[in-house]
Amino acid sequence: MTDPLAEVIALLQPRTVFAKGISGAGRWGVRYDHFGQPSFCVVLEGSCRLAVDGWAPIALETGDFVLLPATPGFVLSGFGPVAPTRIDPKAAAGQTGEVRHGTRSGPPDVRLLGGYFVFDSPDAALLVSLLPALIHVRGVERLSVLVRLVDGESGEQRPGRDLVLSRLVEVLLIEALRSTSGEDAPPGLLRGLADARIAQAIRHMHGDPARSWTVAQLAKKAALSRSAFYDRFTRTVGLPPMEYLLAWRMALAKDLLRGHDLGIAEVAERVGYGSASTFSTAFSRHVGQPPGRYARASRWVPHRASSTLPRDDAEDSRK
Repeated sequence: MTDPLAEVIALLQPRTVFAKGISGAGRWGVRYDHFGQPSFCVVLEGSCRLAVDGWAPIALETGDFVLLPATPGFVLSGFGPVAPTRIDPKAAAGQTGEVRHGTRSGPPDVRLLGGYFVFDSPDAALLVSLLPALIHVRGVERLSVLVRLVDGESGEQRPGRDLVLSRLVEVLLIEALRSTSGEDAPPGLLRGLADARIAQAIRHMHGDPARSWTVAQLAKKAALSRSAFYDRFTRTVGLPPMEYLLAWRMALAKDLLRGHDLGIAEVAERVGYGSASTFSTAFSRHVGQPPGRYARASRWVPHRASSTLPRDDAEDSRK
């Protein structure tokens, strides 16, 4: 059976950009502005306080792992009252070596290893919206090991570095997400996969996106009535089932158009459309431009039986 979580991570196309050590001692606190890119950290020793905008503050302890898929503003500090120093995350991103906050001398109260990466997918905002905004995992040693591997690899310029980092970050993301309790997650993919019945429908949508699914057919896969399935899916995933299916099909279509030598008709068939014109209409409405133009803008030209390229958008819908 298809693994929807692994497919979403693969389509996000994560790659590491930066990792560094962070420590704090005495009375200290820093306020990071909204960043937008995914970031992560693991507590190597000691403890500190993390307050993410929109979330209740949490105490981080040795071995804790935190992932922020879209990194809103947050405050990282010790436990004493303090006016946090504001930091621009974009300006701080280029710093190297361990960053020390608070008292400069003596042993630190906490040491962390953190960093950020980017998602290369043009559908990152959509796919990230399916994940929890804050992921906090406690006591999973494998995550600490993975972060150390990311740190070690990012600090070297060895052959294959970028490929190794992209694979490490994929594994890091999957390990973090599957270590999270889906039942307690906000509406999204994790919570949907934690519901055994809704998970069946999601896996079938991912496993056979070319099929002309209906709500009734998906409800049958979930062993629920049509109305109960619709309500339960919408409540757990945060989107009605057909909207989720459309979003997934469009994400797949973008990937096929960008990186594969396929014609519009073949892409349409692979993502569940009976004709190229119907697909082109849906794609244009969802993406804001016809599939042919999108493919050319992505510097990939879909394969065509004719040697000439289409001259206007109307021809895209006829392919």
